[in-house]
Amino acid sequence: MESVVAWLIITLIKILVILGIVLGVGAYLTLVERKVAAHIQRRPGPMVVGWHGLLQPLADGLKLLTKEDIFPRYGNKFLYNLALVMALVPAVLVFAVVPFGPEFELFGYKIKPILTDVNIGLLLVFALGSMAVFSIALAGWASNSKYALIGSMRKAGIVVSYEVVITFAVMGPIILAGTLSTYNIVQKQIEQNLWYIWLQPVAFVVYMFAMLAETGRVPFDIQEAEAELVTGFTVEYGGMKFGLFPLVEWYVEVLSLSAIAVVLFLGGWSPINIPFLGFVDPLFFLGPLSPFVWFILKVSLLFLFVLWLHWTLPRYRIDQITATAWKVMLPLTFVNLVLTAVIAPLIWR
Repeated sequence: MESVVAWLIITLIKILVILGIVLGVGAYLTLVERKVAAHIQRRPGPMVVGWHGLLQPLADGLKLLTKEDIFPRYGNKFLYNLALVMALVPAVLVFAVVPFGPEFELFGYKIKPILTDVNIGLLLVFALGSMAVFSIALAGWASNSKYALIGSMRKAGIVVSYEVVITFAVMGPIILAGTLSTYNIVQKQIEQNLWYIWLQPVAFVVYMFAMLAETGRVPFDIQEAEAELVTGFTVEYGGMKFGLFPLVEWYVEVLSLSAIAVVLFLGGWSPINIPFLGFVDPLFFLGPLSPFVWFILKVSLLFLFVLWLHWTLPRYRIDQITATAWKVMLPLTFVNLVLTAVIAPLIWR
């Protein structure tokens, strides 16, 4: 009985920590993006609310909360609100299978810094990711607006196309690790002294392209082409409801997919890798905190890379985006999958 109570307490603490970090960091990433964009464009960015604009996310949240909540006259209210839930909940649930570090012992209890280490973790990730299509379609249709509907159909088409691509892209690391457990995939890379990016560079590049497309980041933000569709499928949402969609799509989803990329290709919490030779840890002086710092550092660098692309590149046309997925990315993942299936047994023999 005591072990069950301890397990429940540990699980509850994990849930609260994950929710607090994801939603809190997600809000403050709006400030990070505005600062990065400002420096790329040689301007200061937010500077008024708090020191160097540090309280700007709080001011933005307060502003959105106090705005009038307007609902389209002929819209479907139930589906209109359900779209928000179906966007936010699956995006946050992805973090349930993200391992933030190695197992450690605290007060005599062994704790894995992952909410649930299921043996089908990656299947769960992409099952939850595919729910985004439903939230987008519902948001566009329930708003009873032609602009919202066109934006949702554009976005849904992109998400469906790149869901297929990203699923085949991750098959390479799965074959190399021989498991679908996110925790065990990291452990395999540590045991084999090899980040999978060294054997799967094509899969990593394709994964990053697919991540940009699924999260509506430039150059794949055609569903929010302001000159054509105002703000896409969120055009009929106002106040905090309007703010939740970009919070989920641009920040929570980018963070979750970046974390999965780190797990699959960059060795999770492991330090710098020299292929087939071992690991070098310049942060060894941090002791047991070093793995967690490495994980956060890798995810942060991927997020900053996404921001850099977002504020540098122009957007593609919708036909270019879908043609790239089906005619370029998907064949590349097929070739990579076949080569991996043939070569992997030879490497690990």
